[in-house]
Amino acid sequence: MKSRKNFDISQFRYFAIFFVLPLASCASVPPAPIRVEVPVMVPCISQLPQRPAYEFDKLPSAATDGAIILALARDWPRGRKYEVELEAVIAGCILPDEKAER
Repeated sequence: MKSRKNFDISQFRYFAIFFVLPLASCASVPPAPIRVEVPVMVPCISQLPQRPAYEFDKLPSAATDGAIILALARDWPRGRKYEVELEAVIAGCILPDEKAER
């Protein structure tokens, strides 16, 4: 008849450390991700209005006074239109709280 070896408690300890404890760590579920919204600075405009080609800028330096005045008179409506477009873009960037203060 074969003799049985007695089971040693230290062997059970090694079994628990190397096999059972790693399996127990897999049973825990990691916490679910939490959504956190953080304000981020973004540009308030998508594109700038195109600057007009002013007639005054194309005049030669030797232009007469009459030519300069006529060029400025023709550029006036272009400049006003460009100014209105720029003011509209800037007004879109102002926060509602700042508009109420004005």
